Amino acid sequence: MNISLLARCTTALLLGLLALAPAQASRIKEVAAIEGVRSNQLTGFGLVIGLDGTGDQTTQMPYTTQTLSNYLQQMGISLPPELASRLQLRNVAAVLVTAQLPAFARPGQSMDVTVSSLGNARSLRGGTLIATPLRGADGQVYALAQGSLIVAGAGAAAGGSRVQVNHLSAGRIPAGAQIERVVPTPLLEGDSVRLSLQASDFQTARRVASAINTRFGDGVARALDGRSVEVRAPTTPNERISFLAELEELPLENAVPSAKVVINSRTGSIVLNQAVTLGPCAIAHGNLSISISSTPVISQPGPLSGGQTVVTEQATIEVRQEPGMLIQLPAAPKLADVVRALNTLGATPADLLAILQAIKAAGALNAELEVI
Repeated sequence: MNISLLARCTTALLLGLLALAPAQASRIKEVAAIEGVRSNQLTGFGLVIGLDGTGDQTTQMPYTTQTLSNYLQQMGISLPPELASRLQLRNVAAVLVTAQLPAFARPGQSMDVTVSSLGNARSLRGGTLIATPLRGADGQVYALAQGSLIVAGAGAAAGGSRVQVNHLSAGRIPAGAQIERVVPTPLLEGDSVRLSLQASDFQTARRVASAINTRFGDGVARALDGRSVEVRAPTTPNERISFLAELEELPLENAVPSAKVVINSRTGSIVLNQAVTLGPCAIAHGNLSISISSTPVISQPGPLSGGQTVVTEQATIEVRQEPGMLIQLPAAPKLADVVRALNTLGATPADLLAILQAIKAAGALNAELEVI
């Protein structure tokens, strides 16, 4: 089975599974989140040591040498400038360390960190990250990272040949950072909390407010706009936590999301949700292929002419265009009908990307197109 046929079958299978999946009731926690309860991004600059000659080439990455000199100076070791500039630290690599500081994290708790090479190190495998402060957007230090890297890859090189499996210039340290500072969360402030919907939709906001009022009484929740719902909550911490825990589990019956088609232009993946419908339209799609081949031609001079043998290239260009038949697609009020109609085209995922965009431009696709 060739790659094109395999990709076509995979896309058809995904679309078919989406069409056959029954609609289920969602919970509030699956469509909304409590405003202010969020993670925070942390980042830091550090050094990975203990590499097996696969670190940075310090002649091209001077900041690696400078950072190590600063670190040694903090340890009480001062190097003369002329000596520091000649260091060849093939076992050291400059890296950026990133992490997600979770909500409600307390000092002393641990979190995972990701370590990525900043210079031209060939591999971070077997390296150890030395103590690296992780800072937030406000410049304050919130965690300290250190530990041995786990790199899910392998590589070897010899005689100008090289083999590599997976990515060797990035790795993770499980529980590699210790939290040092608390980020305040305004969860217990005021007499109300606000729910933020994951997608802007007035119908979903109305259903969320209605479900809360049905369970806790009229006037407890009110939709502010298509993305925010304000909820009156108890003021004592224990009662508020119990209230929010029960609120997040409330079901939303018949919660239909806004129609959307998500297209990944890099991988050719296409995903449609259950609200997508298709109006009647006619489609003709043909393929255009251009083939360019180059053949080396040797031109030799005549005997005793004093000329030189010259190698030239002879290029051949071939343009082939396949005719496209006009196919009529009927109206498809359900996702299963949309999948059946698109499958009749027999198009590859790459062709479906262009076809869906053209159908949307013609006004026959009742959905929002999102390209990621």
